[in-house]
Amino acid sequence: MKAGYSLIQIALHWLVATLVLVQYQTGGSIGRTHDAVHAGLQPNPTDLLLHSVHNWSGMAIGGLMVLRLFLRWRSHGIVPVLKRESLESAAAQLLHLGFYAVLLGQAAIGFIASYVTFSIAPFHVFGSNLILAMLALHIGAAIVHAAMRDGVVVRILRPRV
Repeated sequence: MKAGYSLIQIALHWLVATLVLVQYQTGGSIGRTHDAVHAGLQPNPTDLLLHSVHNWSGMAIGGLMVLRLFLRWRSHGIVPVLKRESLESAAAQLLHLGFYAVLLGQAAIGFIASYVTFSIAPFHVFGSNLILAMLALHIGAAIVHAAMRDGVVVRILRPRV
């Protein structure tokens, strides 16, 4: 198997990345909406829209991550550019698997907080902070690999043929 990702894997990566950004832009509306309701006030219509966008985007992320897991399983993983036994390769593998777990967990917790019990919401906030830390590591590693021009970043920009 040639190193790299298929066009669909690349598209899903960037779609999920975009939706994660949407989540951070719309997440504040949740608290404002709930605060207004608990105060006996009518929530701001824009906040209601953003709240809905946040919920639907979260469910989309969950579904897309299931699809990504299926494609990863079907393609037997990805051929690494780095040597398998390197610490760097192990860290990259751990971070990527962590993204799958945390994003799926975050979607599930968000769904439960929205439709079953809001008491689980603090775990959702913790998950969002964990994702931010993971994104910082991921983007930092991408910058290092781009500077090294070692072909790692190109794999998520250009599909394998």
